[in-house]
Amino acid sequence: MKKILALLALMPMGVLAEGVNSLDGANTAWILTSTALVLFMALSGLALFYGGLVRSKNILSVLMQCFAIAGIASVLWLVAGYSIAFSDGNAYFGGLSKFMLSGVLEDSLSGDIPESLFALFQMTFAIITPALIVGGFAERMKFSAVLLFSAFWLIIVYAPITHWVWGGGWLQEMGLLDFAGGTVVHVTAGVGALVAAMVVGPRKGFGKTPMPPHNMTMVITGAGMLWVGWFGFNGGSALAANGDAAMAMLVTHISAATAAMVWMFYEWIKFGKPTALGTVTGMVAGLGTITPASGFVGPAGALVIGIVAGLVCFNAVIIIKQKLKIDDSLDVFPVHGVGGILGTLMAGVFASSELGLFSGQGLAEGMTIASQVGVQFIGVVATFAYTAIATYIILKVVGMMVGLRVSPEEEQQGLDISAHEEIGYNL
Repeated sequence: MKKILALLALMPMGVLAEGVNSLDGANTAWILTSTALVLFMALSGLALFYGGLVRSKNILSVLMQCFAIAGIASVLWLVAGYSIAFSDGNAYFGGLSKFMLSGVLEDSLSGDIPESLFALFQMTFAIITPALIVGGFAERMKFSAVLLFSAFWLIIVYAPITHWVWGGGWLQEMGLLDFAGGTVVHVTAGVGALVAAMVVGPRKGFGKTPMPPHNMTMVITGAGMLWVGWFGFNGGSALAANGDAAMAMLVTHISAATAAMVWMFYEWIKFGKPTALGTVTGMVAGLGTITPASGFVGPAGALVIGIVAGLVCFNAVIIIKQKLKIDDSLDVFPVHGVGGILGTLMAGVFASSELGLFSGQGLAEGMTIASQVGVQFIGVVATFAYTAIATYIILKVVGMMVGLRVSPEEEQQGLDISAHEEIGYNL
């Protein structure tokens, strides 16, 4: 008996706990990989995609904003963001029991993966969401204002809505389907960018002076990184190396490919030539639109979602910029915001198991398609309204603190020189 007890004492605690709440090595390895992929999206894919889209005199400012937001968001997620999003609280706001990641130890588990890994994976989402908003005010906002706005926005908008949807909040209790961030990431970022574009105002010469991307090679390189990295974004949201993750990756790819081709051919028919910019923008629209539905729909449903994304987001760009004259510089709202809304609503349809070839993984328990779409609609409206109001207030507060916009002279000179005393190219 003494020998048996001695052997048991030498065994890892995870083995003794197996069957109760033990760490799964395969799941852990997959989420480690997914975490790296999402961070790669933010620091490389999004930065290069956005950097290539602006004029050459502003490229470093965009890259700098993406990197700085990654730093600020990471620290704030450690201090309070994770706790607000995922600790016990009420239906609208998590508590502060996880302040400074209190209680997140080396052997702490979230399901069957380390809680430290879960917190890190979610941190990458908290990084890329405010970074997406940069596209709404690119080339004209003060760097100090960008930092303050992103910090306030993460704590006031992103973290509470994450709690609503994924942290046990009221939308999760209602049965909202949002697998990887249709409302949490894309609607919030899209609406935030739209409000910011309207409050800050258009770039000097918007609508009169052509402002084409300065480096399409960089844009396409960044877009390719986004496409690959999105497998971690959506596939990793299964939080396991299983069939849900595999299906999420498959439908993500189908939607992206379909939307890219639909956008390309639509543009070809409408304007006479297909463009690389339009094709990669369609791809991003397909990625954003499938995101909330990725763990719930099947391949045929993803095909329909990609088609709708390509058609609707294409026209949304025209409406926002040409009809409404809103200078959402890099089309964040028409691509991410509209895509997130479409995907969230269509998840309520194609998640149904009663659509034959177009069936998904099944609706929330007790839901019909009509009732599920109703819940999805409530989630979209609540997220849109709260984000719009909170973003407007944050911008006004930041404006009173440091001012929002650079001077006309600084804007003309370019933010690389005026804000950072550097240039992107020395040719």
